[in-house]
Amino acid sequence: MKTQVLIVDDEPLTRERLRQLVEAEPGLELAGECTNGREAVDAVRKARPDLLFLDVQMPELDGFGVLEELAGERLPAVIFVTAHDRFALRAFEVHAVDYLLKPFDKDRFQTALRRALDRLKRDDGGLARQISALVADLRPAAKSPERLAVKTGGRVLMLKLDEIDWIESADNYVSLHIGSQEHLHRETMSALEARLPPEKFLRISRSTIVNVDRIKELQPLFHGEYVVILRNGTRLTLSRTYRDRLDQLMGREQ
Repeated sequence: MKTQVLIVDDEPLTRERLRQLVEAEPGLELAGECTNGREAVDAVRKARPDLLFLDVQMPELDGFGVLEELAGERLPAVIFVTAHDRFALRAFEVHAVDYLLKPFDKDRFQTALRRALDRLKRDDGGLARQISALVADLRPAAKSPERLAVKTGGRVLMLKLDEIDWIESADNYVSLHIGSQEHLHRETMSALEARLPPEKFLRISRSTIVNVDRIKELQPLFHGEYVVILRNGTRLTLSRTYRDRLDQLMGREQ
């Protein structure tokens, strides 16, 4: 019997790369592909794969969220596919959970595959315990990061949260504004908002989050909206839908 493999990643190029590598391995059989975490939960329950290549960072429900949804159920062996920084990678290594750091080559793929298949053969429940411990370790850190790892021009920038003036949504990306600089980061607005410390960052509209320490002035507009003026002169709009956030901010300032 061939090992049944499920691929979960929201990036088409990564899925294609994994598909090619899986299909080149005679002992593997592709059971399916998923583009997001919600699809992944359903596919794992339906297909019961032996091995899961799971992207860590996805819109709406990320890789850790997938595993939390499946808690208590039979889990396949998991190889995480990640763009996380070295601090997160250390956690993968401590818990002996296999991972592929984007971008990865064939040799690294085969190394992770051999380790995962070996554990799968001799698993006595240890895999599930290792994965649960890893998720518990990384979840608190992921929700309140001190910095963000942002890929740009082949480099990874470690941006301190305190340096960010405001954040703007751009589909499945966010644009981080730091002074006159702008950095694109692959994460949805809602996912990033959930990880940011609420005492420092305030969502003022569907497309805007602001660092409250950068706010200089609030000016009322029409129909309950406000102009939010930052210390660098940037003017943003607090929409009526997020008016309760203003009350929250004013409560802090009193």
